[in-house]
Order: sequence, then C-alpha cells, then structure tokens
Amino acid sequence: MKLLDHVPTLLRRWRAIVVLGTLGTVLGALATSAAVPQYRATSTLFVSLQTTEDTVTLNEGNSFAQARVRSYAEAVSSPQVTEPVVEALDLDMTPAQLGDVISTEVPLDTVLLRISVTDTKPSRTARISNAVAERFTEVIPEIERPVGAKSSPVRLSIVEPADVPTAPTSPSLTLNLSLGLVAGLALGVGFAVARESRDSSVRSRRDLTESLSATLPEGGVPPVLGSIPYDARTSEHPLASLENAFGPRAEAFRRLRTTLRFLDVDRTPKIIAVSSALPGEGKSSVAVNLAAALSELGASVCLVDADLRRPCLARRLGLVQNAGLTTVMIGQATTSEVLQSTDSFSVLTSGAIPPNPAEMLASAQYRAVVRDLAESFDHVVVDTPPVLPLSDVPAMAPALDGYLLVVRYGRTRRGQLTDAVRALRCTPTAVLGTILNMAPSKGESEYYGYVASQRAQRHLPVPLRLLGRLRKHRSVDEAVGA
Repeated sequence: MKLLDHVPTLLRRWRAIVVLGTLGTVLGALATSAAVPQYRATSTLFVSLQTTEDTVTLNEGNSFAQARVRSYAEAVSSPQVTEPVVEALDLDMTPAQLGDVISTEVPLDTVLLRISVTDTKPSRTARISNAVAERFTEVIPEIERPVGAKSSPVRLSIVEPADVPTAPTSPSLTLNLSLGLVAGLALGVGFAVARESRDSSVRSRRDLTESLSATLPEGGVPPVLGSIPYDARTSEHPLASLENAFGPRAEAFRRLRTTLRFLDVDRTPKIIAVSSALPGEGKSSVAVNLAAALSELGASVCLVDADLRRPCLARRLGLVQNAGLTTVMIGQATTSEVLQSTDSFSVLTSGAIPPNPAEMLASAQYRAVVRDLAESFDHVVVDTPPVLPLSDVPAMAPALDGYLLVVRYGRTRRGQLTDAVRALRCTPTAVLGTILNMAPSKGESEYYGYVASQRAQRHLPVPLRLLGRLRKHRSVDEAVGA
C-alpha cells in the first residue's frame, strides 16, 4: 500500500494524532523538568615527543604521536588515573564510577586529546576534569619511559584547562520536546492506521459499492443512488429545503429524486420504503426530505410513518401522532380523515403504537391502506423500522414497489449492510439502491464548491453582483461570437 493511501485515514483521525502529539510534547517537557541537570567540563592535552633532532625526525615523531594518542584516550579512565583523583578531591564516588563519567575525543589528524567530565555540579566538574588531566600527564610519560631511562620521550601538556560550565549540557529542552512530539505523532499515526484497519464501517460511495460487490457475488449489487452531506442542524431543521433551499443537503435530495426517476423509465416505483440496517442511521430524515424533493416538481406526495415501534415523523414535523395509520387499519377513521399536511406534502402519521407491529404491517388492511394512498397520490414514501433487529420490514414488502436502504457514513458496518441487503432480497420487493447518509461535505464532489460559490455570490452587495452578471453575459456573448 502506498503512503498516499493512508492520507485519508490520517485526515479522519487527525484529532487522535494531535492529542497524542501534544501529549508526547508535554511528557517531553515534564521529563526535562524532572531530570537532574548535567554539566560538562573539557580539558585539552597536547601530545609531543621530546627530541632535538632534525626536521625529518620531528615529522616521524609527530606521526608516532598521532598513532599513540588514540591508545592514550583509552587509558584516561583507568584506575591509575581515577584512584588518585578520587583520593585527592575526596569524591563521594568509586574510581570505577569516576571512569564512567569521563569521555575522550581525539580530533582527526591531530595530537590533541580532549578529556571531558560530566557531573551535576559545575565547579566540581571543572575541578575533576583538570585533576584527571593533571594526573594523566604524569601517568603516560611514566608508562612510555624506557627501562633504565631517566626520562620519557613522550610529553603531555595541558594547553586548555577546563572552565566552569555556565549551562547544563543535559537535559535539553528543545531535544526532549522534539523527541516527545515525534514520538507522540508516530504513536498517533500508528493508532490511526490500527483503528482504520479494524474499522469496518462504510466511509465512501466506492467503499459501499466494493463491500457489497465482495460479499454479494450471487446477484447484482444495488446501486448507490446518492450521498447526503452531514449537517449538524438537521435535528433543528428536518426539512433541508426550508432551512437552505440551495444548500448541499437540499440539492443532494434533488439529485436523489432525479436518480429515482431514471431507475426504471417504463415502470417508475411509486410506493418507496426508506429503511436502514439499524436505528440511528437517518432513515426518517431521508424519508422526510425525499418526500419534500418529490413534491417540488408539483407532484402529490404522501409520507407514511410505518415505524410502529418508534415513530418520530409527527414529532419532527410538529403534527398529531395519535390518529394515523393504525387508526385507519382498525377502522376507526378513513384515510382522508387522519391525513395531515405540511407546506408541500401530506403525512399519514403512525397513530397509536400497537402491541403487534409486525402482524399489523403484514396484514391485508395495511396493504389496502397503502394501495389506496397510491391511487390518490403520485408518490408514497414509507418510513419503515430498521431491517436487522426486527421482522417488520420483510413483512410489509408485498405492499411496496421498492426499498431504499440508508447507510450512515462511519457507523454502518459492512457486515450489517450485507445482512440487511440479503434480508430485503428474501422479499418479493426489489432493493432500488442505497444512500450514503451523513457524509462529510468536504471532498464529496465539486458540486458543493459550486453551491458555496453561488451562496457567497448571493451575499455580495448589489453592485458587485450586477458586475459579476455583466462579466458573465459578456463572456457568453464572446463565446457565441467565436
């Protein structure tokens, strides 16, 4: 899988990545504040040979010193050096512990030896570094002195004694913050990818089609008829066309209306049931707005609340619920007596909730009521219960022309979608298609950008709008003339 394939995943999980990145940065800051400051002091020694010979001999001695200085670096932390320093400075550490805080560096092609000591106290660090350097200048000449000779040909001189450090070398706030941030972001990315790999929810129209194609090889895959963008104001404004007549949601339902008209030009479905695999996926909202979109063309539309377990259309539309579908089915009223109206379509609410919803929806009385509505209206939209947890939807199939299955973005699982389609296919009524509901507006299509530009154009001052129209007409005239 290419790295770019993970970009949508990271964008969807950006909150987790930001939180973990921030947490890593905070932990880096806490680690810095909790750590004991460490100071480093460095002494520089010069290695030379004591000779008065000619230039050739001096060059040979310089090469010899360069070769030997790396061996000297390994001996700096030896007991011969550390034990006298511990005793002389009365340090509260062992010679081995002193050797652990000593480090050496030999610059390339030089006879210089840098001895560094790390400690928690700046002044003591400089004293230890200078003491180690002084002792080392005594140890190496003694080691290099030939047997029987009074002096050693090797000489070590301190050319730069250690100064008291003014700032700690560790902990480094910048380094710890950077490491914490990188570690947090890496953990966030890993978490996002892991969650995405375990997430089986539907997140795009293509994802919806591919999941059905992979799990339903026995027959044709129901087409994806539309994608409805998410709007947080849906609960406050159930009718998208009234809240914003040219907004993305209203236009999405108009596209859905157009798509339905082209499904079967010879026999356009008249009684359409809107359902979903599970509750909470937005089927009632889709049913309401589909009815409104169908009525915009001048057609007569009746919306039926056939969810006899948890009806909600009356509450959402501000209508009376007690008199409705069940009232007609038991013969207490006629359909015309209990029909209610909105601004653009009629509504048959659920009526009183019965003790046996599945049996009532499978009855001949239900089929008679729905068929009677089909004769009086151009379109009948039926809001049904969810498919998987109940047997109501398959029971009411003979009274319908087709099902629309609502799939909620990021919530409906692929397995639930497949099970719902298979359950509906066991009925004599066709599954007309699926609708991806509550999809993010960004990235759905260029159409939303067009709507936004149109909306922005309407809010421009009148002179600017007129200027824009003038330019548009001028461009059209030039195109025609060309």
